Amino acid sequence: MATGRIGVTPTLGVRWSKAPAGGTTSLSGLDDNSVSLVYSVGYEQVYRNGVLLSRGNDYTATNGTSITLIDATITGDIIEVFANELVPLTDAISKGQFTAKGSLLSASAASTPGVLAVGSNDQVLTADSTTTTGLKWATPASGGMTLLSTTTLSGATTTISGISGSYTDLFIVVNDVVCSGTFEFRVKINSATNKIYGTVSNLSSGGSGGTNMGGTEQLKLSGSGAANDVFVGSLYITQYASTTYKKTFIGSFVNFDSPSYVNNLSGATFWDTAAISSLTFSPNTGTFSSGTVLIYGVK
Repeated sequence: MATGRIGVTPTLGVRWSKAPAGGTTSLSGLDDNSVSLVYSVGYEQVYRNGVLLSRGNDYTATNGTSITLIDATITGDIIEVFANELVPLTDAISKGQFTAKGSLLSASAASTPGVLAVGSNDQVLTADSTTTTGLKWATPASGGMTLLSTTTLSGATTTISGISGSYTDLFIVVNDVVCSGTFEFRVKINSATNKIYGTVSNLSSGGSGGTNMGGTEQLKLSGSGAANDVFVGSLYITQYASTTYKKTFIGSFVNFDSPSYVNNLSGATFWDTAAISSLTFSPNTGTFSSGTVLIYGVK
């Protein structure tokens, strides 16, 4: 067992306990509890079966790692050493090294402590071998996606409004869409009319799976499906929050139940500079039986 304190004379205390074999005179290494014998010469106390031995008369201790008994042990003896190892003050960490809130202890080299000052708000700690301490505070790289909303499709139309404009693009994931009747999965932007131009192509047959939207108010995301067919897919909208540029869409949707419309690619332009703040999903006939829309903001 090792304990310690830091004061005028810092010490590391060790209690070393062993039942050596009979005839032992040299004590060193690990005890019966895997504690190493270490001490500063003159700061050790040796006990044999609870009796304090006399330094120089009953044992010698000269090198800090081993002790020699004058009289060899007999079977059943218990030797305990209460050893104090002096710790140089230069090896102690001083609270005076931490001069400001948020300071971190690091190292500029082997056995050479250093202090890294706190960074700015929202910065993260980053490894950097070119700095003194091998660490630095840095602003996180931009990018990534944030889930903005999760909506269940229901009824003849489902509108998702109030979409945050704090991101660059939108990524939309649509899962398990089922409709009560024969349908095509469609989306309307900002309740606008005559603003979307695009098409849907059926990759299964290599031909057209839909007609050019020709300026109608909705983008067709899939080919035709029968009642209870299951659709899944995704839609990516670029610069959706811009009030300067028109927006482009790229979508991919799969019908798991109809071999004629296995995979459909949708491409379109929202011919308006207004920021996109709402999306309305609908089948062309019938109502939604199920389906989930997840909207992610992309930086």
